[in-house]
Amino acid sequence: MTSSLYPHGSHRTPLPPAAMPADGVPSPQTRQPPAPVSAPAPAGTPRPKQRDAFFDNAKYLAIVFVAMGHSWEPLTDRSRAAEALYMVVYTFHMPAFIIISGYFSRSFDASPHRLKRLITGVAVPYVLFEIAYTFFKRTAGGDPDYPISLLDPWYLTWFLVALFVWRLTTPIWKIVRWPLPLAVVVAALASISPEVGDDLDLQRVLQFLPFFVLGLCLKPEHFQLVRRREVRIIAVPVALCALALAYWAGPRMTSAWFYHRDSAQELGAPWWAGIVMTLALFGASIVLTACFFAWVPGRRMWFTVLGAGTLYGYLLHGFLAKGSRFWGWFDAAWVHTPWGQIVVTVVAASVITVLCTPPVQRLFRFAMEPKMEWAFRRDAAELARQRRGA
Repeated sequence: MTSSLYPHGSHRTPLPPAAMPADGVPSPQTRQPPAPVSAPAPAGTPRPKQRDAFFDNAKYLAIVFVAMGHSWEPLTDRSRAAEALYMVVYTFHMPAFIIISGYFSRSFDASPHRLKRLITGVAVPYVLFEIAYTFFKRTAGGDPDYPISLLDPWYLTWFLVALFVWRLTTPIWKIVRWPLPLAVVVAALASISPEVGDDLDLQRVLQFLPFFVLGLCLKPEHFQLVRRREVRIIAVPVALCALALAYWAGPRMTSAWFYHRDSAQELGAPWWAGIVMTLALFGASIVLTACFFAWVPGRRMWFTVLGAGTLYGYLLHGFLAKGSRFWGWFDAAWVHTPWGQIVVTVVAASVITVLCTPPVQRLFRFAMEPKMEWAFRRDAAELARQRRGA
């Protein structure tokens, strides 16, 4: 969701084949004296990383759907249409995020550098926001005795726990022969295992796992495939059919299945329903996520820059999403009218957009992307390079 979580090394502009010999050492003929400041960079000079506009656009649009979904939740009891939209959005918005997270975790190798980024970009924000949410619930939520527990993620922080676990297991998924089928089996077993419990929200960690592993398995050409014109056209009737199906299913099933946080038995269903729903929801999520990706623009848009700040928007909007319930904003009758629902949707999209902007990123970077050089030992290879440079 943010640049620290998704290294974009796989999207650098490729260097010309002749820029560097095969052994990586310039030959005497290619060595040049230092160029003047005004001269263009030599052919072998690494070019700066370039962000892919498609993925930044996808992350921003997905976080907008997350915020709108949270704003629709209090409306679902009185509006069947809101419930249908809610179910459809919950089918693909987190899977889309998780697939992108897995895609940009392909280079994770448990090296010291990447482990440091995992700690500072995921673990530390989890601790800070879990504590902040706890105090918010104590004060705004009227629960002064609510305990601080890093083992029981509250509201949105489960994603950080899941991302930490998924990324640590990345080397395993990269060496097994059939990673995606294995991940689906793990998710299905979790869905019929109520003894997994709530510690670290492991049900969600395990049930959402296949989407992360799918992202690890994807290649750039797979995203190009779903962005073809014919797929974009097919996506429209598919999405409409999904809405119609959700409108029919709304009164007949609980939306708790889409949260992936409970086993089938905990939802009052027979154990085998967990396996059936795991497979059915995984298939539905893949189809709707593909429809979503098909309509994500690939060029730079006005909101492309906001894609780097989606984790900021995700965690910060939780205070307003929960606060709106604590403060009774949805108790007003006009909110539940069609125009009220439109206003709520626009407000949610606007708020999350503001929270993803660069000024907000700069303001909260101390919590989301702390440097924390003081907390880590200096890497021996880095120290050796510095001594050679000196």
